[in-house]
Amino acid sequence: LLGRRLEAQALLREGRARGAHETEDEDEDDGGRARMMRFSSARSSGAVAARAGGRATRLVTTCKESRIGKKPVVVGKSDVSLAGQTLTVKGPLGTLTREFPSEIALAWNDDKTAVTFTKTEETRKAKQLHGLCRTLGQNMVTGVTDGWEKKLSLIGVGYRAAMKGSKQLELQLGYIHPVVLDLPEGVKAEVDKSQTAITITGYDKEVVGNFAAIVRSKRPPEVYKGKGIRYFDEFVRMKEGKAGKK
Repeated sequence: LLGRRLEAQALLREGRARGAHETEDEDEDDGGRARMMRFSSARSSGAVAARAGGRATRLVTTCKESRIGKKPVVVGKSDVSLAGQTLTVKGPLGTLTREFPSEIALAWNDDKTAVTFTKTEETRKAKQLHGLCRTLGQNMVTGVTDGWEKKLSLIGVGYRAAMKGSKQLELQLGYIHPVVLDLPEGVKAEVDKSQTAITITGYDKEVVGNFAAIVRSKRPPEVYKGKGIRYFDEFVRMKEGKAGKK
């Protein structure tokens, strides 16, 4: 009897210990679930708050004027006429005409001494064209009054230039034949006494720059000896050649 009683007491103590241990596990599980629920709710509420705050603090740029486009083009000594979207500029060097896109409106200022360029709509394309159109108008006025100029230099043994009449430019660039280029309308070219420097002038900036680029393309400067045609103020980064065996 005594043995059975002791055995029953031992089983009772073991059952109580197992129940207490299970209760602690359940409490820990419940506490972990509560912590996870609090963390997930806090994170979701933070995300919602962040999204709401992002919408509330988002910076929106509207009606921003181009620093170049808002400047008026002063007419000066040139004769300017406006006909809708068409601008005509006359000066001592020539006459230029250009039609501007509908996104940009051209108008005179109060005393008619300058032309203003304004956007007709607040679109991305209009913002892109604003400064460009104003610069094109300024280039027209500057071209017919002062003109534009590009200088080229010929570097290389036997490289030289000469005028062939008044409308053609002849280049000796190391080929078996000379390179002859016709001057565009409104463009003049001069060659110095050394025959290694070319000066291209004209009243249309686009035509002058394009013709100078064509002349340079006939023999671009190479990067090992620097031979070729380059702009007067152009920097050509030279490369080091093969050093050979030592």
